[in-house]
Amino acid sequence: MCGIFCQLSSSSAPSEPNAAVYEQLKKRGPNCSQNLTVQGTGCCYQCLFSAHVLHMRGLLTPQPIQDSSGNVLLWNGEVFGGLPVTPKENDTTILSQRLAACSSSSEILDVFSSIQGPWAFIYYQKAGDYLWFGRDFFGRRSLLWKFDPAVKTFTLSSVAAHNLEDNSWKEVPSIGLYKIDLKTISEGITFEIYPWKTSENVENDETTWETVHRECIAITNYSRLVIPSPVRPLNMSLQDTLKEDEIKSKNHLDSKDLTELLASYDQTSEVNSLIDVLSEAVRRRVQSLPFIGDAESLTKDEANVAILFSGGIDSMILTALADRHIPVHEPIDLLNVAFKLQEPKVQKVAGNKSKKHKNKTANTNMENCEPKSATGPFNVPDRITGKAGLEELKVLNPRRKWNFVEINITQEELQEMRRERICHLVYPLETVLDDSIGCAVWFAARGRGVIGEGSEERPFTSKAKIIVTGIGADEQLAGYSRHRVRFKTSGPQGLLEELSMELNRISTRNLGRDDRVIGDHGKEARFPYLDEDVVSFLNSLPVWTKADLSLPRGVGEKLLLRLAAKHLGLGQSSVLPKRAMQFGSRIAKMEDNREKASDKCTRLLTG
Repeated sequence: MCGIFCQLSSSSAPSEPNAAVYEQLKKRGPNCSQNLTVQGTGCCYQCLFSAHVLHMRGLLTPQPIQDSSGNVLLWNGEVFGGLPVTPKENDTTILSQRLAACSSSSEILDVFSSIQGPWAFIYYQKAGDYLWFGRDFFGRRSLLWKFDPAVKTFTLSSVAAHNLEDNSWKEVPSIGLYKIDLKTISEGITFEIYPWKTSENVENDETTWETVHRECIAITNYSRLVIPSPVRPLNMSLQDTLKEDEIKSKNHLDSKDLTELLASYDQTSEVNSLIDVLSEAVRRRVQSLPFIGDAESLTKDEANVAILFSGGIDSMILTALADRHIPVHEPIDLLNVAFKLQEPKVQKVAGNKSKKHKNKTANTNMENCEPKSATGPFNVPDRITGKAGLEELKVLNPRRKWNFVEINITQEELQEMRRERICHLVYPLETVLDDSIGCAVWFAARGRGVIGEGSEERPFTSKAKIIVTGIGADEQLAGYSRHRVRFKTSGPQGLLEELSMELNRISTRNLGRDDRVIGDHGKEARFPYLDEDVVSFLNSLPVWTKADLSLPRGVGEKLLLRLAAKHLGLGQSSVLPKRAMQFGSRIAKMEDNREKASDKCTRLLTG
């Protein structure tokens, strides 16, 4: 993974990255930093390239990488398939060689369409004086852009620095590849877009192009070339036999009933196929490590791989599959973040309190996951389910050393680190939801907390460079509460439309933000649920195979994943309802409870 940066101008005057942006880039790539300046023939343009490398695979390869023809590549990505890369090779070198052999735009598109894995790139093609850039189909790597009309400069960067005087950075829409003809930039910046084949009405998509500066021009490429989609289309078929009277509410069931209900389902073929394709996606991500060991060799307590771990179904399955592919003598870090609970207010005991308590269902208690015995300011729901999940994993593989890292955050530390670091990483996103999730992921990825040793605790900081996260499961398997709402109001057809929208907008909602937040620690986010083969497999299935929202929470949503969990030998975690990270970690309860998730978050503003 890398921090990449390019500043394009029509001036030949010396330039350098903004100091604040440069520092953010260096945090992403602590192993090697270099700058390179290229001037066009006749000095009609100048490109300043800056790259900061986090050594992840093969031999350490400094960037920007310039070939013998003068082409320059900045690559922030991982090739997990499509292009052959051996363990001894670095994918940046392989990609640079492949691009150097391209003599046409269509050949460049073919190279990027073949890559399986996350990427953002900037490529200077000397022959023709072109600047190419873009993000992968899902937008799993961050890339921002801005245009400064005062000095006529166009800038691309993995990350920016937020200040009230310069609020012009935007995320590059993940709709395809972009090309700028550098010979014409004295007349203004014009992007030619080479869209993914599934993109529609690229020229007229106002939502997409609101991120383009009004003095820049965006057009579909003159040759009308497109890039084949890396995943198959979503199966939009519906069950002809589904009737209204078959949709029954079973929300009164307790956890034992839910477990029995889940056990009654038989989708052996689909479950086995899901486990196989997801297991391979996890394998690619936990075994793609530097070929030569780092100078700071890991001790027996230190892991190469860490997992954002709540004990819920998504993280439990990823952990169980990672256990298959990581040598048993290596630890796995389970990163569990909790924000300090506020002191409860003393309230008068209502006369009917006892009666109300008796009427609570066992299912409701399971959803809250806060048993009466739970005490302490950091016993938030995700901490409780995380510890329960840890016990399941110990049964699954008692020989593995599981480093359950309790990451405890006070309001004071949250406010300090948000002001100093996190506000710059969440930017240019700005909602309350972005703040909550961005802060929670940043502290989790930092990995600084305590681990238990018998009845004692000791300080521990995860050194794992790879952070595995469960993003993508809810979007594909109807895991959010809004999916139930849509199913209830519009039926299976409405649910399908909602799922289609979820996957199409995932790049704009969270992936760029999470890449920036995790990368700030010199670590790399990896997303097995968004592996191209996994998405294609899930897209091939009819929706009723993946989810049955006529069933209660804890079973109906992500049904196929829950069946896979049972098959893998997991227990109670297979019937835990979805709980968003901001609620499970209790960061959403730490500050202003009156806010809506979509509100603009004033706490992210900095002077």
